[in-house]
Amino acid sequence: MQRLNSPEIILALDVDTLEEAESFVGKLYPKIKIFKVGSHLFTAYGPKIIDLLHKKGAEVFLDLKYFDIPNTVAQAVAAAVRLKVKMLTLHISGGQEMLKAAVVSAKEQARALKNPPPLLIGVTVLTSQKTNSREVLKLAKQGIACGLDGVVCSAQEGAMLRRKIKNNFIMVTPGIRPDASGEDDQKRVATVSQAVKAGSDFLVIGRPILKAAEPLLQTEKMLGDLSRSAGCH
Repeated sequence: MQRLNSPEIILALDVDTLEEAESFVGKLYPKIKIFKVGSHLFTAYGPKIIDLLHKKGAEVFLDLKYFDIPNTVAQAVAAAVRLKVKMLTLHISGGQEMLKAAVVSAKEQARALKNPPPLLIGVTVLTSQKTNSREVLKLAKQGIACGLDGVVCSAQEGAMLRRKIKNNFIMVTPGIRPDASGEDDQKRVATVSQAVKAGSDFLVIGRPILKAAEPLLQTEKMLGDLSRSAGCH
């Protein structure tokens, strides 16, 4: 998997209703082209939210963190491929058999539909949890060896993974905050510039934009930070 030429921002649609999601997408697309749909919104609305995003022209990062027996995960991944999502997440701690089943399922279903397969992104350790870098490195290596396209990790661990793992892989960094904002429930947060310096390809931003008085202005500010950071990187 080739890395991106320049990093991109993903907006986490951590909202309660389809109407709120549609409002944010209407305001922010195409400044932001990829939107993350998590378990909250997907449980409430299912494929409706995916359809809404596609009709707007946006791409979908389906963040359901699959973790189950291999056959169940393989079937879930196949269903996600049919929904034409750009990216999806799995827990690397689900084990090698589960991960390999997911990789095979994604490729087979995509081939059957004549569509590109989604990026399969492995979750190492949640950013709400404290961990040690050795555990993250072990999980990341395992996921990439099983054929995943990349991993989710904090910026604090990202630079270490880029040094230690020689394979080319995608890195997704959640918990992105402006300089002055608090951590909320994320323990390992980072600014845009810190994430870019660490080697992140996708920066996932939620509350700093969702809770901003003017979400579009905040988005433009963070895109400006991204552009400057990527230019200096």
